Amino acid sequence: MDLFVINGGHALSGETRISGSKNAALPILFASLLTKERCEISNVPELKDVQSAYDLLNRLGKNCFYGYGNFIAEEHSEINPIAPYELVRKMRASILAAGPLIARFGKARFSLPGGCTIGVRPIDMHLEAFKQLGVEISHDKGDVLMTAKKMHPNRIKFRFPSVGATENLMMAASLIDGETVLENCAREPEIEDLSAVLVKMGAAVIGAGTGVIKIKGKPALNGFSHSVMPDRIETGTFMLLCAAAGGKITLLGADSKPLSALIRAMRKAGVKISCGKGVITVSAEVSRPKPVSISTKPYPGFPTDLQAPWMAFMAQCSGECEVHEKIFENRFMHVPELARMEANITVMDRKAIIHGVPGLMGAPVMASDLRAGAALVVAAAAARGTSIIRRIYHIDRGYEKLELKLRELGADVRRRKDDGSIK
Repeated sequence: MDLFVINGGHALSGETRISGSKNAALPILFASLLTKERCEISNVPELKDVQSAYDLLNRLGKNCFYGYGNFIAEEHSEINPIAPYELVRKMRASILAAGPLIARFGKARFSLPGGCTIGVRPIDMHLEAFKQLGVEISHDKGDVLMTAKKMHPNRIKFRFPSVGATENLMMAASLIDGETVLENCAREPEIEDLSAVLVKMGAAVIGAGTGVIKIKGKPALNGFSHSVMPDRIETGTFMLLCAAAGGKITLLGADSKPLSALIRAMRKAGVKISCGKGVITVSAEVSRPKPVSISTKPYPGFPTDLQAPWMAFMAQCSGECEVHEKIFENRFMHVPELARMEANITVMDRKAIIHGVPGLMGAPVMASDLRAGAALVVAAAAARGTSIIRRIYHIDRGYEKLELKLRELGADVRRRKDDGSIK
């Protein structure tokens, strides 16, 4: 395994380019299962999760190419609609193969997915919705078995605006003759990116990005060519890195529109942000930020995926503020690690009270999940002294070449093998 060695306290400067969105790319990759025709996806980030999707698609029977930001999926043999445990356990997004498989082949078998341990994220909403489309669900040896003689359109209301359930049902409905209406949908911009792909494939999709989505499916769908949207979470993380460490950076290929909640909060904290077409410039003084409390909410609220990096930024605020986590019940695992860097944070159920300190100190810490790892990088960049971050395979799941981009901006970051010699 690798680790990061970060010598903090260096203000950032320069520019770097934002990668394609992981959370948009993954459902689009699995949408290739809806057709036997060639699918070409560009601006795909080189990440562990994308590699996992590549491995799973190939195991199912797709013939895929992945590299240099491009992903091509073709079909030269019969698809086997069985997603094995050894691949599914690596990534929660594997469940997104279920919708295309059951809609196209009338059967699917998959293990319960794995991924970050940030709280209970059951797939029961997916399964309940599939039942309403005529799918029969059973279980065998830890696997979920899905069968359907003929799926039918329906009106389905989610009890919570789940991103994954919304995407899964959108894909399945695209191969069902008639109009399916999904209510209380997730509104994330990644949903709109998937919608654009389904439209290119021949489905009619209306309302993506709103609470109600209508899908008119077709018996067969076409191949497509699509460029993935920029990663708003990577963008927000780099904005918070600059805010915490100080300096001025320019993010190229970035979209400010999906980050309005973060931008408002950062400006309240005293950070200067300038937004143009495909460009965001962040300028921050080295002085302590003003305390700003936030609550995570479904889009367009403050993103739960930026809660941990925000907390690392606020750890040095000039006062006291609160962070309320309203999406996941176990997403404060980074707090004990930040405490090792002399942050003063008290956790009470789903609320964290941050007592700002004059500065953080470098320390050996360990990433517990993807966004917690990002928070430790933010804290380490701002801290005095050297930090060693272990288990960075979590970070590699969602940030493309993070250490290279940080070095472009003047940070002192090195990737090393964790052979036990670095203390």
